Amino acid sequence: MEIINNEALSQCIREAVRAELQEHFRTGSTLPPQEERLLSKQELAAELGVSLVTLTDWMKKGLPFLRLHKRVYFKKSQVLKIMTTKN
Repeated sequence: MEIINNEALSQCIREAVRAELQEHFRTGSTLPPQEERLLSKQELAAELGVSLVTLTDWMKKGLPFLRLHKRVYFKKSQVLKIMTTKN
């Protein structure tokens, strides 16, 4: 019985992930409709027509956001919902 070493296992995983990513981008897979794409600060600021400073100020005042590692993301539906309820 042959036991796979760490380097071979790592290479095998890399190849599998690479193949899956290539298939994903080749077929143009999209998210299911129930999942919402997350927007970065830059994307949301451009979408709303405001500066990054204004967006950061709104975050401090309660604009909902998600922090993944060191990055900040927004769900557009949540942002629009809170903006329409707060005047």
